[in-house]
Amino acid sequence: MRVVELAGIGPAPFAAMLLGDLGADVVRVDRPEASPVGIAAAHDLTNRNKRSVLVDLKAPDGPGTVLSLAARADVLIEGYRPGVAERLGVGPRECRAVNPALVYGRMTGWGQDGPLAPRAGHDIGYIALTGALGMIGAADGPPVVPANLLGDYAGGSLYLVVGLLAALLHARLTGQGQVVDAAIVDGTTHLTAALRSLLASGAWHDRRGSNLLDGACPYYTVYETGDGRYMAVGALEARFYGEFVRLLGLSTDDLPDRHDTRHWPRLRALFAERFKAADRAEWTSVFDGTDACVAPVLSLGEAARHPHLSARGSLTEAHGTVQPGVAPRFSDTPGSLRLPPALPGAHATEVARDWQVSALAVPQARSAAAGRGH
Repeated sequence: MRVVELAGIGPAPFAAMLLGDLGADVVRVDRPEASPVGIAAAHDLTNRNKRSVLVDLKAPDGPGTVLSLAARADVLIEGYRPGVAERLGVGPRECRAVNPALVYGRMTGWGQDGPLAPRAGHDIGYIALTGALGMIGAADGPPVVPANLLGDYAGGSLYLVVGLLAALLHARLTGQGQVVDAAIVDGTTHLTAALRSLLASGAWHDRRGSNLLDGACPYYTVYETGDGRYMAVGALEARFYGEFVRLLGLSTDDLPDRHDTRHWPRLRALFAERFKAADRAEWTSVFDGTDACVAPVLSLGEAARHPHLSARGSLTEAHGTVQPGVAPRFSDTPGSLRLPPALPGAHATEVARDWQVSALAVPQARSAAAGRGH
């Protein structure tokens, strides 16, 4: 599968990376100017498993160069504000005119239409509007920002990839491509389906820190240990809860009914007191190898050293950088980390050859690109 990615930031590059991880031939069309992200190109993992060419879309020959790539591609991904690709001459109409089977993926925060469509935004605002951000955090505190994992990458990138693959299947069956409008507000709202089911059935309170799965429940939350670190507890089922309580040094016979929410504050206080009695390493050792559903809360650096993640290759070292492995796994066609992050314009000659397009611009003064933002 051939993918053209018009360079941008956030969820669109991540979606293209995922396709590249799974084996697609991804060509990233970089701009001559430096990226606003400020990440050194050699360390931008969202550009792994890609090749890069430089194209100035504002130059007279820029749009034509992109259209020559689109004519040979299966998928094109862009993450501009609505209307920008059209103004640049590389919108769906122009691209599909040269390739009717092309799947044209559009990644935005607000979507291609609606009152907010032309407005700027970021992950935090998108998830705020969907109700997702308002669910995260303690009842007596502000909402907790989940980095940009929930909106940009879960509600954005992953939904774009699902849409692209579904549209690609349709294109291969019919010969006709289509436009995929992936909006972070749509994907994030879609992610709340199960919780909205609970809300509709009366099993979920529409307020933060008051429910079984939002940290309010004393056996589905986090506890501080004696050394100021944390353990995560997810002992929902009865047998897991029993194991959790036993290993904590308590007895279920001496505890109040866990299903009665009026007892939750007392249970939380008891569990909190026990966790404070030892440090995280000690509790990790206590719960290791059990079905109590308790795990240490690790930092990114600590996670890279966890034996389970190492054994599966969930985190691995490739091309001199510790990075996530390929997900998901396939029995017959596994993905791989075959290319390091692409330096802007580094593959112009080979892409022109492999895709059989006219000569592409080779960057002249980009030798320091690996150390600068791209």
